[in-house]
Amino acid sequence: MRSFKYIVKDELGIHARPAGLLIKEAKKYKSNIKIKKGEKEVSASQLLMLMGLGVKHGEEITITIEGADEEAAYAAILAFLEENL
Repeated sequence: MRSFKYIVKDELGIHARPAGLLIKEAKKYKSNIKIKKGEKEVSASQLLMLMGLGVKHGEEITITIEGADEEAAYAAILAFLEENL
């Protein structure tokens, strides 16, 4: 299992466009990818659940990746967040 914390830099937080792209990226991997904000944790492959977290600019999220391809998924999700959020 791999996990890391990330502070959202996008001025609008995690809104519809980057959330959709993040889900598309997460679905490329077999690993189970979860995003947590505070006490709420959701699957990175469900748009409405992800949007329901209400992640805003400057807030910290924790990403947890567990599965057969977790190393590749970890690198890809981290790179995606740095480029898009």
